[in-house]
Amino acid sequence: MNIDFHTHVKISKKSAFMPDYFKEMMQEAKENGLTALAMTEHFNTSRFTDIYDYLEANYPYEHGYYDIHGLKLFPGMEVDIFETGHILLIGDRSDILQIREALNEHTERVSFVHFDQLMEITAPYNLLKIGAHPFRESTPLYHLKPEQLSQLDALDLNGKDLHSQGIEPYQSKMKNFSEQLNLPIVGGSDTHQYFQYGCVYNEFKEECQDVNDLKNCIQGRRYNVTVSNDLHLKVKAAIVVKNLLKKQLDNKEAATAQ
Repeated sequence: MNIDFHTHVKISKKSAFMPDYFKEMMQEAKENGLTALAMTEHFNTSRFTDIYDYLEANYPYEHGYYDIHGLKLFPGMEVDIFETGHILLIGDRSDILQIREALNEHTERVSFVHFDQLMEITAPYNLLKIGAHPFRESTPLYHLKPEQLSQLDALDLNGKDLHSQGIEPYQSKMKNFSEQLNLPIVGGSDTHQYFQYGCVYNEFKEECQDVNDLKNCIQGRRYNVTVSNDLHLKVKAAIVVKNLLKKQLDNKEAATAQ
């Protein structure tokens, strides 16, 4: 099973969820050799539940994932914390939606949930918890206490940061950090635009059906993280196209408002 643990299905937080764009993303993920995705859309994206309303109406949910014409889509979200940083939560759809509802009072920067509070909120749920892009300049995680980070299940080797900070230097930095915390590393493209799929992904040695399977494979280190030789090209192309799409949408919204 080839899985990407950090993906988005919207161009940006402010943009609307677009079913046609979603379908295009899923098809391109499959054409890039992926057989599974963790859908970690931003928890404070505009109209978060529109995504799940659409999935419920159009695709079967079995075991612990949506079946998108043969592609496994595991529910999840990316949560901002007050201390600065992002946490990826992956689990059953009902659990993700319940946690999202519990975070209704924490969607703005001044009221983001504290890390310890997030751990308390999520404690009753069976989740895969991943520290997103630990060394990103704008939203790092390395400043948190080791005893806090040790509550996570893994760290995110992020496609955008591999591109911006250099593949070998960033991999080395992540390896040292993961060894200090005794946490495994998993790959996530952080894609908002499909050119980025496949820049980094995980080759699991067995099929996973739910969050328990994912956690067991990660804890048992029964997978390999693959970084594409074309990572820089994939990320750069995705950034260019994403910016063009955002500009096009902004112009369309402005014209509609006039």
